[in-house]
Amino acid sequence: MERVEVVAALIWRGEKFLICQRPKEKARGLLWEFVGGKVEAGETKEEALTRECREELGICVKARKPFFEVTHAYPDLTVHLTLFEAVIEEGEPQLLEHNDMKWIAPSEIDDFAFCPADEVILEKLKRDAGAEG
Repeated sequence: MERVEVVAALIWRGEKFLICQRPKEKARGLLWEFVGGKVEAGETKEEALTRECREELGICVKARKPFFEVTHAYPDLTVHLTLFEAVIEEGEPQLLEHNDMKWIAPSEIDDFAFCPADEVILEKLKRDAGAEG
């Protein structure tokens, strides 16, 4: 089975973070996820994150530190996902590829259907928010 290296961005705006809804025609269509995508040959994870955010949202981001790493086996492929804490350095997110996007608080996570690979990350975000709240 194919194993894919994937990166994604955890972008905060105040108490809320950015989530994006996958296009209907793609695998796991209409599920919610963090913005990001596959690491291409010859790219660092940080370079891939910068490129994906530019392609998908038209923004320039800077990857800070990894927030969480997870490996998840889907029926069609296995992904190793590195979620980076990231900040928008330039631009305002636009829907260039996704069906929708929203800024949500950790308390709103359960209101959305996320990609299965993100579930363990979302649990951490809820725990962290609970610890602070």
